[in-house]
Amino acid sequence: MTEPLQFQPRMGDTAYADLYRNAMLDPSLYTDPAIFEEELTKIFYKTWIWVAHESELRKPGDFKTAMIGRQSVIVVRDRSGEVRVLENRCRHRGATVCEKRKGNASGFTCPYHSWAYALDGKLRGLPYPDGYEGIVEKADLPLRSLRVGIYAGMIFASFNDEIGPLDSFLGHARPWIDLFMKQGAGYPIKTQGEHRFRFRGNWKIQLENTTDGYHFPVVHKSFLQSVDKETSDMLSFMTDDASITRSLGNGHSVMVMVPGHVDLDVDDGTEELQPRFNHIVEALSADMPPERVRRIVRSLHGAGFNLNLFPNVSMSMSFFRVLHPVSVNETQIRHIALGMDGGPEISNLERMRIHEHFQGPFGFGSPDDAEAWERVQAGAYTGLGTPLLVNRGLNRERREPDGGRVSHSTDETGMREAYDMWKQMMEQQ
Repeated sequence: MTEPLQFQPRMGDTAYADLYRNAMLDPSLYTDPAIFEEELTKIFYKTWIWVAHESELRKPGDFKTAMIGRQSVIVVRDRSGEVRVLENRCRHRGATVCEKRKGNASGFTCPYHSWAYALDGKLRGLPYPDGYEGIVEKADLPLRSLRVGIYAGMIFASFNDEIGPLDSFLGHARPWIDLFMKQGAGYPIKTQGEHRFRFRGNWKIQLENTTDGYHFPVVHKSFLQSVDKETSDMLSFMTDDASITRSLGNGHSVMVMVPGHVDLDVDDGTEELQPRFNHIVEALSADMPPERVRRIVRSLHGAGFNLNLFPNVSMSMSFFRVLHPVSVNETQIRHIALGMDGGPEISNLERMRIHEHFQGPFGFGSPDDAEAWERVQAGAYTGLGTPLLVNRGLNRERREPDGGRVSHSTDETGMREAYDMWKQMMEQQ
């Protein structure tokens, strides 16, 4: 049995390798402002960050704003249909050129001195140009463009011009993204609205949570008591040997909770549809064959797993969870509901009701999670120097041929994968 480590309070010259070792964390990872600042520089400004889904940018001019660390960006579809991610900062005096969360525009104009930019970021006009003759060339001052990568409708961006391809970064997570998108039941996935909130805690506390099956029956006991028996039984994965957590490399991991719903195209016909959806079956059966109706209804709860993509987005059964680090002890969370783009409206409404029941502001899931996360943050300040444990399941973790590690869904394999990547990136010069 490994002897517990005694960490020292974080000091300026402490190596990051000393703050995460033997599946134990120094609490300063949650509390030290200097660590947080380096995380922004070495992680959020260096790697691929999820910023949007293509369904949010349907036509030229559609845009949304997003945050990468402290930096505001505009995600926009330009006139040619290309998705661009632009720094939301005028090249003149640095004012933001877009304050709306989303919309459609023909371009972006700075409110301070009216420098005007096209959808592709080019500077197309500035007032009283005679003061710039021989000084400024408009072609030299576009809004800064970030690197953009898209996979399965998921839009990522990076400030790092030398970053490798997005496909390589996603790696073994890509087949799981493909499986997740099958909840569209033959229709493309679309976003359906979101719930935003903040909690008083470090971003990594939430990063850990998505593939933490150990907490589910404890923190979400009230949720399990609020649903029908069929839903509760479906989510009773604590003793199911087929329910696993798997590391996927590059900080990514997956937790399988409902093995029979991992691939929603596979259906042996033995699963009974929940009576709560009888009204949907009846409505859809008027125009669809039984197998098509069954495929849609089986997809209402989403995929049977949570997929965590390092460092800021998870694809959690039937929604996207996006984290934004605000400060060392404050994090913004966005829970984005998903639907079937072009699918039956009655089914999309049901998916919204399911989403609200767990993730909504008056739901059973989000408030309980946020309370637990804030208590972890409070305890980190209380126990400086006493390690935090992410070692559950080390005794039964196995290595797969592709290098991935697999253990039970209640084990902390996903957390260890995330912290391995955290340490790798933080130790880079």
